Amino acid sequence: MFKRLFDIDPWKLTCSAFDKENVRLQESLTAIGNSYMGMRGNFEEGYSGDCHQGTYIAGIWYPDKTRVGWWKNGYPDYFGKVINATNFIGVDIIINDVKIDLATVAHKDFYIELDMKSGIFKRNYTVELPDGVVAKLAFERFVSVATKELALINVHISLLAGSASVQLVPYMDGNVVNEDSNYEEVFWNETARAAQPYPFLTMETKENPFDVPQFSVTTMMANQVSSNGNILKAHTGQREKYLSETYTVALEAGGEVSLEKYVAVVTSRDVAEEAHSQTAALILEDAVAEGYGQAFAKHQAVWAERWEKADVTISGDDEAQQGIRFNIFQLFSTYYGEDERLNVGPKGFTGEKYGGATYWDTEAYIVPMYLSVADPHVTQQLLKYRHNQLPGAFHNARQQGLKGALYPMVTFTGVECHNEWEITFEEIHRNAAIAHAIYNYTMYTGDEAYLVTDGIDVLVAIARFWADRVHYSARNDKYMIHGVTGPNEYENNVNNNWYTNTMAVWVLRYTLESLKKVAADKAKELAVTADEQAKWQDIIDKMYYPEDKELGIFVQHDTFLDKDLQPVSTLSKEDLPLNQNWSWDKVLRSPYIKQADVLQALYFLNNEYTLEEKQRNYDFYEPLTVHKSSLSPCVHSILAAELGMEEKAVELYARTARLDLDNYNNDTEDGLHITSMSGSWLSIVHGFAGMRTLDGSLTFAPFLPQNWQGYSFKINYRGRLIDVAVSRGEVVFKLLKGAALDVTVCGQPMRLTDSSRVTL
Repeated sequence: MFKRLFDIDPWKLTCSAFDKENVRLQESLTAIGNSYMGMRGNFEEGYSGDCHQGTYIAGIWYPDKTRVGWWKNGYPDYFGKVINATNFIGVDIIINDVKIDLATVAHKDFYIELDMKSGIFKRNYTVELPDGVVAKLAFERFVSVATKELALINVHISLLAGSASVQLVPYMDGNVVNEDSNYEEVFWNETARAAQPYPFLTMETKENPFDVPQFSVTTMMANQVSSNGNILKAHTGQREKYLSETYTVALEAGGEVSLEKYVAVVTSRDVAEEAHSQTAALILEDAVAEGYGQAFAKHQAVWAERWEKADVTISGDDEAQQGIRFNIFQLFSTYYGEDERLNVGPKGFTGEKYGGATYWDTEAYIVPMYLSVADPHVTQQLLKYRHNQLPGAFHNARQQGLKGALYPMVTFTGVECHNEWEITFEEIHRNAAIAHAIYNYTMYTGDEAYLVTDGIDVLVAIARFWADRVHYSARNDKYMIHGVTGPNEYENNVNNNWYTNTMAVWVLRYTLESLKKVAADKAKELAVTADEQAKWQDIIDKMYYPEDKELGIFVQHDTFLDKDLQPVSTLSKEDLPLNQNWSWDKVLRSPYIKQADVLQALYFLNNEYTLEEKQRNYDFYEPLTVHKSSLSPCVHSILAAELGMEEKAVELYARTARLDLDNYNNDTEDGLHITSMSGSWLSIVHGFAGMRTLDGSLTFAPFLPQNWQGYSFKINYRGRLIDVAVSRGEVVFKLLKGAALDVTVCGQPMRLTDSSRVTL
């Protein structure tokens, strides 16, 4: 684990020391975004030391070819990857012919800050140069959540001593590559570059041999530079994939110069390329006219509205408070439901690992949180995303020679685009998460309109896949599912993964129940025959589940108990994390579990299992789990809370809340674990507060961690806004909006009309 880079503050990440050894980690942690675009916490003035320059635009990706030696029939044609886009934050700073670069220039009084409340990234430091020149440099940057195409950068230089010629060179640079590019492969070609109406650069993804359309992106800047009240004029510089303006001013001690850089980013996803420059110019004209201060005020107001709905307050533990706000901030920076064509990438705008595409993480972890903290349309957009991609899911199933729909493990379009065998072919459990999100939405909102229209299309297609993917064992008179990888990716190609079998049957059961609710014309359109339904019911009745009666547990897969079952506590510190210290062969043969597997179903289908069943399985599997997956700690924390294991619940909450801030898995420098960030919210609300909605009613079973003084959160639930505040000995419910509601607290029914107190 790295040392902690940032101070503990409830609303900010702050640091007063520049750590050259951990620049990449700092860049990940101070990334910002607005659902449309974002970037790592790179330095505007550039940095020649080890760093990862990264700017990303939602929905902009490239299909990289994957047909290599191990290619087999049914394998994806390409590996889809998010691609690094034009660096538009750049501002070279030259003082008396010395280029400012913290890798080479002496500096002091360094300070860096990410303000999560307002969504702004700030830095400042002082440089000492030859001839007695001392200058203070201050930087601010935000990507507007009020105007999605707009980013703003402010640079201010104060000369504290000496005389200096200062050059500011704001630029846009399309000479970028991905870190994982083969042989520095370039994905962009320049198609336009001009200095009018404002300097702009248009880049287009290079041609590809697949049916994936090319994307074009235009980046345009407007720079306002002033010095001691005087407006400076620019000299324009151009070369291939690069465009800049240079402003020069002579300063004496006490003199100042400021740059406001306005950037508009327009893509072919929304605007035809021939209209890019005109559209971007209009955005910049409006932004410049209103000014930096007003643009920031509008941006800040949107963040205030989001926090009003979603903030979680924790008293008595500032580390926990900072952790959950950091996670909520980064989630909302990545996705807030504005575009049904988009989803939540596992790294968001913070890095390139995992290709930047959509995983099952969204349905399993993001949907349960967004249902409560945002308007229903945000979750509806996520459901539409999957329905719109049904054609791709049908294609994926056909590629495997199967009926129905197989939703992809990794995708931009609905077509599978991952390049690892066990993920592409074997992790078919993701199909169940797609269906469970529909169930979750329906139970939470009480609205069945989506279920009986678009939702049933998805359910039937997935059910048909499961019915074809199982096989019948005549010897056992049971249905089985062989050759899979369950949620535990430390085991590949296993037979009868309990989670996969259980969730497949649950989908068939839920689909049969839902078919009874659809209108006659919709039922006719779906054409689910009586024979089909009978087959589904037979699978439900005769599915094989590996269990061990003596241990009283559900067995992860057929041969799991044959392993040398030694707990994680027997490993040395040098072994962990396993994937960074052991061969993959050794990992696969070990008993160690990457993330919740059996326990994942006990969380998903929580109301279908007894506390005794949950306890026995938790006690067996958690000691074998290394929690290498960022998705793992929250599920274990929630179940531990339900089982009254407070110390374990709090320990694993801390791990999910501060996974990136404390770099638990030693991999945050590659980017943040965005899709697991909902885990801190789920651990508090589903875990510590015990909120459940899986049977169509709202229930709570709160407790307060011993080292906390209290916590509170708000939820949107069926047209209500409810504030829940837990303190020592009591919980207070406030109905802030909507009609009276019947809830259950610690097993006792109560009617919430205004404000109610319950003694714990």
